[in-house]
Amino acid sequence: MKVEQIYTGCLAQGAYYIESAGEAVIIDPLRETRPYLQKLQETGARLKYIFETHFHADFVSGHLDLARETGAKIVYGPLADPDYDIYSATDGEELKVGELTFVVLHTPGHTMESSTYLLRDAAGKDHAIFTGDTLFLGDVGRPDLAIKQGEMTREDLAGHLFDSLRSKIMPLADDVLVYPAHGAGSACGKNLSKETFGRLGEQKATNYALRADMSRAEFVREVTAGLTPPPQYFAKNAQMNKGGYDRFDEVLGRGNRALSPEAFEQLAEREDALILDVRDRNDFVAGFIPNSIFIGIDGQFAPWVGALILDIKQPILIVAPAGREEEVVTRLSRVGYDNTLGYLDGGLDAWRAAGREVDTIESISAAEFAARVERGEVDRILDTRKPTEYLSERLEAGENYPLDYINGSRTQQLDRSETYYLHCGSGYRSLIAASILQARGYRHLVNVEGGWGAIKQTDLPKTDYTCPTKMDQREVDRAVTAVS
Repeated sequence: MKVEQIYTGCLAQGAYYIESAGEAVIIDPLRETRPYLQKLQETGARLKYIFETHFHADFVSGHLDLARETGAKIVYGPLADPDYDIYSATDGEELKVGELTFVVLHTPGHTMESSTYLLRDAAGKDHAIFTGDTLFLGDVGRPDLAIKQGEMTREDLAGHLFDSLRSKIMPLADDVLVYPAHGAGSACGKNLSKETFGRLGEQKATNYALRADMSRAEFVREVTAGLTPPPQYFAKNAQMNKGGYDRFDEVLGRGNRALSPEAFEQLAEREDALILDVRDRNDFVAGFIPNSIFIGIDGQFAPWVGALILDIKQPILIVAPAGREEEVVTRLSRVGYDNTLGYLDGGLDAWRAAGREVDTIESISAAEFAARVERGEVDRILDTRKPTEYLSERLEAGENYPLDYINGSRTQQLDRSETYYLHCGSGYRSLIAASILQARGYRHLVNVEGGWGAIKQTDLPKTDYTCPTKMDQREVDRAVTAVS
């Protein structure tokens, strides 16, 4: 028996490859199929099943392409009804893979079709559960992504989740391994562990949602407390996973095209394309194509794309580090942004050499920022961190304008004639925010390098530190409402 977790840090997502006696199963695959096909070719195994735990909202799964390329069956648990052929397993059904047995456990709550796959070894012993978004390490899946207006509330889903955990998962032995679909950094839960797998017994002892003496009402209240609105692309990705999507090879063929500066500029104008600059932040600050949006490829790239670019069909042109263009197209497609049209051949050097205009954003050190504040030259400070980060510790003069909500009405009310100093935790998010604002006509922007990590070392007046785990949830909810 071989069990391999294939973890993708940018999405905090775990896919799984399980093999036995020449047969294999892949659980919750990412969009691109090449890594899985290579693995099958190396081992000589035949892919028998592609298990999906649910209709994912935070990424587009590779199940359709993988099924076309291998002939494997796509398996969902009960209540899934996609627009393509699947094997719809029943609750408790056993599926054989080599000498192994997978038991389908219907575990509704995160979504109604959510299912957990229990792996039994060749001797029939319960070995591991692949829980999708039903159970994470330290948390459970949020119950507000599959709400149906007039039919089902998040409290209804939370109630289903309570029943699923207690009837299907908690009765299993403590030594059973837990393999979830996500770890820390995913927006599919509130407080996920940085660990990517563990033992069920540890979760029974430490996970708040598995507390043995917890009532159903307590569970519903705690699981639904503090839920911030899900990223806007979640519903769109879920629909793609349910309804289908373009083949990845077609997406890659469209997007991984080298364009001269002239062709790049013409295409941008003709298609009203968004220019997405994914280079290092220091390179972007030094110069970029006017109206470009910065989202660095080495940060939390795909989730920020999904949160900030509202139209999932938006035509996109790429400015990328040399040699990483295909990676950018791939990572965009993982969250459903399939309409990439090409990249700037030769990067910004070619753009400059062709005599095209280049824009910049002022970026200063925390020490220079503090000096300007002390000289009375700074009027407006925009803290682009999340509300919980802002409430935890901040500059007394700072205003919370989280990057997550930059497309909201509050940000649109900023005055284009004023000068704004932006910071986040490290300088990455604030630069994204500055690039978006500048593309919208805000010309008086200054980014503070190093963000809060550097600012807190200065003598500027700050609030006292409050641990996020000890915050009054009502205060957090009020802060979120104020900035959204």
